[in-house]
Amino acid sequence: MNTHLTDLVTVIRSKNAGPTLLTIDLFFRGPADFAQAIASEALRADAVARLYGLGDGEVRRFDLPSLQAMKFTLPRRVCAGSPGDGDVYGAQQHGPLLGVRL
Repeated sequence: MNTHLTDLVTVIRSKNAGPTLLTIDLFFRGPADFAQAIASEALRADAVARLYGLGDGEVRRFDLPSLQAMKFTLPRRVCAGSPGDGDVYGAQQHGPLLGVRL
């Protein structure tokens, strides 16, 4: 766990996937970086769930080798646009992943 995730990606972004879900996209610099991420325990769905304070099974990971990308889908804490929602578009929710080391 010596490599920062941010050293392996060209894009990390989050957005709504409907009013109750978020999606986080990671686009890697190349096949070797993608392979390192796929193998990392820090990017398993259960590890990302813990990072976001969620339970096991609440985060789904999708590996997209043809795009050298990885996607996570997770529940929003509150429905988009509801009282208490501080990020109606879900565009600021990738922050916790910025500190991940592989």
